[in-house]
Amino acid sequence: MDLEKDSKKVAVITGASSGIGKACAFRFADEGYSVALVARRSEELSAVAREIEAKGGKASVFPGDLTDEKQIEDIVNNIVTTLGGIDVLVNAAGVIANGTIENTSIEDWDRLMNINLRAPFYMLRCAAPHLIAGKGSVVNVSSVNGQRAFPNVLAYCVSKAGVDHLTRCAALELAGQGVRVNAVNPGVVRTNLHLNSGMTDEEYRQFLERSVTTHPLGRVGEPEEIAELIFFLASDKASWITGETILIDGGRGQTCAR
Repeated sequence: MDLEKDSKKVAVITGASSGIGKACAFRFADEGYSVALVARRSEELSAVAREIEAKGGKASVFPGDLTDEKQIEDIVNNIVTTLGGIDVLVNAAGVIANGTIENTSIEDWDRLMNINLRAPFYMLRCAAPHLIAGKGSVVNVSSVNGQRAFPNVLAYCVSKAGVDHLTRCAALELAGQGVRVNAVNPGVVRTNLHLNSGMTDEEYRQFLERSVTTHPLGRVGEPEEIAELIFFLASDKASWITGETILIDGGRGQTCAR
């Protein structure tokens, strides 16, 4: 059945309940996109949607578990049925955990691979026909850890390196059909990522203080800064950019581990 396309362009944002994903939701909504908010926590998503709508934007909530491929299929199908298509996909959902080659558990390994790498792959695969129909674009949220090795975050580094190569491979395969695929590679950004991994408030405060010294520009990043680059890469202003993995890290990637 042919569906009438929503009059607004549609941007699908995973991890939209907080951090970089939430900042992206506001950025795209501010530019007139109809934003499809995807994450596990429906109450938080609904709160984001209300904030966007209070500012005159349009947002719809599509909660689900991105480690479950059937739920991903349902999410994509529901978005297309409700909004008529997909113009932009931003894969921003992610988790982190500490661990070395000696002590990373298989449970943590699988959890990070499933959320950080498998979910973006399957979201992109399911959304691909709709992105192709509209010659859309994809932006994956990777990390400086995808391009540089850092100690005690083994699974996270490997999962983000996988996101970078997924980005390059998908960009090559979809270029002929008019779809662009890029990634951003942030350094430390002020979000709930580390708190959700089990850090206490005090540990996180100390981590942010130390991060000021490990980023040459002398500060951590803010979600809105990452969202600005993501929006640019998804926009027509970046129409000749694909397959790129772009550091936005205050210079962190230019240093040795310290």
